[in-house]
This record gives sequence, C-alpha cells and structure tokens, in this order.
Amino acid sequence: MADTGVSMSAAEPTREETAALARGGRTSFFGFVLRLAARFPFLFIAGRLYGAEALGRFAYATMVVELVAMFATLGLKRGLAEAMANRPTAETHSVYDAMLVSLLASLIGAALLILVPDIVFPGAAITPLERFFPLIIPAIVASDIALAACAFRHDIGATVRARSLVEPWVLSIAALALAFTALKPDGLIIAYLLSMVAAAVASLMPAWASYGFAPGWRPRPAALWSLARRNLALAGADIAEWGARRLDIFILGRFAPPEIVGIYYVAQQIASLPQRLKSSFDPILAPVLATNLAKGLNTKAALHIRQVGFWVSAAQLGVVMALGIPGQAGMGLFGPIFASGFIVLALLLLAELFAAQAAVAESALVYVARGRNVSWSLAGITIQAGLSLLLVPRYGGEGAAAALAASALILSIAKSRLLARLLGHPVAGWRWSLLLAGIPAFALGMLVLRTPEPIQLTIGNFAILGTFAGLIWRFGFKGADRLLFARSLRGKDFPADTAEPLKP
Repeated sequence: MADTGVSMSAAEPTREETAALARGGRTSFFGFVLRLAARFPFLFIAGRLYGAEALGRFAYATMVVELVAMFATLGLKRGLAEAMANRPTAETHSVYDAMLVSLLASLIGAALLILVPDIVFPGAAITPLERFFPLIIPAIVASDIALAACAFRHDIGATVRARSLVEPWVLSIAALALAFTALKPDGLIIAYLLSMVAAAVASLMPAWASYGFAPGWRPRPAALWSLARRNLALAGADIAEWGARRLDIFILGRFAPPEIVGIYYVAQQIASLPQRLKSSFDPILAPVLATNLAKGLNTKAALHIRQVGFWVSAAQLGVVMALGIPGQAGMGLFGPIFASGFIVLALLLLAELFAAQAAVAESALVYVARGRNVSWSLAGITIQAGLSLLLVPRYGGEGAAAALAASALILSIAKSRLLARLLGHPVAGWRWSLLLAGIPAFALGMLVLRTPEPIQLTIGNFAILGTFAGLIWRFGFKGADRLLFARSLRGKDFPADTAEPLKP
C-alpha cells in the first residue's frame, strides 16, 4: 500500500504531530507513575491484610467483569476515533451513539452474569453483594467511552485523573479502611466497586464539559446496529488482546488453589506496569493514526508507529530490568508467601517486553486489516491456551507465565511483519542502541543481587534504571526521539525516528 497521490512533504510527520504524540505519551507516562505509586500500596494492603486466598478470589471475579465490560465496549475504545474522524461535523453525535450502544451491551452482559453468578465466583456460596457485583459493568463501559471521546480532542489529562489518580487511590484507601471493619470478608470487592464508580464520575465530567448536549441527536436503531457491526472485528481484537492477559489466570484458577492464583496475580500486577508504558500512548496514538490512515498517509503512519515503538521499547526495557532482577526481594514485600513467585514475575516481565511491538503494530492494524489482526490474535490465544494446558498442570504459575511469553513473542513478530507489508514501510521500533544500553545495566543488576534486599529495592532499582536511561539517552535518542522529554519544539520538522528529514 503506497501513499498514492500524496507529496513526500505531506507524507512526513510534522513537528506538531510528533510533538503531540510525545506530549500525550509524556502526560500519560506521568499518569503511569501516579498509578504505580497507588498500585503498590493496594497490593501491599491486599497481600498483608487480606491474604493470598482472598486476593486470588478477587482477581478472578474482577477478571470476569472486566472481560464482559471489554466486550460491551464493542471495540469503541479505539473505534470511536475512526467514527469521529469520518464524521467531523457530528463528533458529539458519534459520542452519544457509542455511549448508548455500549451501555445497552453492558446491561445485557451484566444481566447474564447476575443470572449465572457461578461464572464470577466459582466454587463458593454466593452472597447478595457478589450476585449483583456485575452491575458495575455499565460504569466501567461508560468510563471507557468517555475517556476515548476526551482523547480524540487530545485531552489526555482526563485519562490520567480518572485511571491514575481517582481509581487506584480510591481502591487502596477503601481496601485499607474496610480491612478493619466487619465488612472485611467483602472488603476487596467493595473497594473495587467504589473505585470504578469514582473513576466513571471522573471520566464523564470532562467528557460532558468537552461535548455537552448534542442538538438534534436521537437514538437511531439502524445507525446503532451499523456502528456495532462495523466495530465487531475491532471488539474481537480488543477481547483477544485483553483475554491473552487473563487466560493465564483463568486456566491457573482451574488447576491451582486460590493461594497460587493470588501469588500469580501480584506478579502479574507488577509485570503489567511496563505494559502501561505502551498504553500511555494509546489515547493519543489512536486518533493520530486514524486521521492519517483515513487520508492514505501510510508513510506518515508507519513513521509514527516506529517512533512510538522505540519510545515504548526503551522505557520498557529499563523498567523490566529494574523490576525483574531484584524480583524476589520485590515480591517478598507483599508477604513471605509471595516471594516464591519471583520466577513467575521474571517470565511475565519478558512477556510484556515481547508483546510491546505487537501492541504498537495493532494500533494501526485495527484500521487497515481488522480481520487479519483478529485472526492473528485468536491464533495467539490458541497457542497460549495449548501451551498453558500443557505446562500449568506440571509447573503451575511458572508454566502459565512461560506460555504467555511464548505466544507474545510469536504475535509480536507476526503482527509487525503484517503491518510492514500493508503499509509498505518498516514499523519495528527495535534499535541496536537498546542492546548497547541494556548489557551494562544487566551486568550492574547482577552485582546488585549480591547486596541485602533493602539495598536491592532502593539503591539497586534506581542504579539499574539510571544506568540504562543514561546510556540510551546518550547513544539511542537522536533528533525527534528527544521530543518525548521536550516542552517545546523549535526548528525544522523531523520524521518520527530520525534526526534528518525523510528523503524521497
């Protein structure tokens, strides 16, 4: 696919677009740091005050409701950007259509889980609170759609406030407070409900301020059905990607006791932090790619993908080493029983590193090859499921994590190659400078392991990350790469991943 009829200057990313990607990623990265600051207190509270068994039950229940919520969004977390780009004179109507169709789907999903509560809480007596726990699904869906609408207008701050401030801190504070009351048996569930409601309010308020009423809008069944049907492939991709990160817990929960699931959940939550570095770019990358691809600017889209891919890889590799090398000491913070999960943590961190390029490539594949993207995602889940069923009964959590890492590597290679072929340009964000910076940081990490655990978790973490960051900045970040840390941009336009203008 070539950029037919488009001049080379038009096909190059402008400094405004590249700066917008950097600014959006920088804002969301700040949100990632805030979310990290709240996530660890929650895991500490849950592990120390509630125990691995309660945490495992909580993990399984929230996994189910979030899966249904993901399905109910019908792919509109990313598909909304395309719908709005195609209706520039009726953006507010598109938001209202997406919100209504998603809420209808969420109510159907919630009703199903209420009728069959064993899906959410298997193998135990169901309390009234647990039976109606799925009613939180519409709040989750409304929050997702509202934040997607805000992101289309480059309001990334709304996502930071809702997802990185309100949601995690309400969860942590409520879990801590409820641990010392008669409600402790349901404390984690109640805390989750409160956090999701608070996040929904924090999401809907800025969306309302940005869009307000939609004069002349009314529900149109045919248009709503068309919107839902058009985004089914995108919904399938979302569910496949999300499901790949939850399938391991589902299979593990069928072969292992809740304590093992709880340990795995803590490792998974820590390992998912690097993944959030990639998702930091999602709110701004989706509208930028949707707009460029709609105009046929494949070269520009490929360069944006390659740029973001490098930014994500650089950030993830440093964080993976800082978290993974002293992993046993880190897991032990949440209780002595959790320290045994350090191998699981290492494998899950590798999985996140492998999955980064596939996730970035999918940001464009959902617009240019939805069917093939879903097919590859389903193939990845099939590979993961087969390996999990083979390895989990024998190796437990380590087997589940290894299966996820293997499938993530396969998908990363397949999706990057598919997108490169469709756009006619390379899209991989890998550079040799990552290896140049990674080897010394890893060697330092091996020395850090010889120190006491408190040193590993303080000076050691920062030493590993600082060494990698200093080397990658010196030898890896050139030209437009440094926009990620720039407040303003002066001078000429740069293509996304080079210090010189793109030559025809």
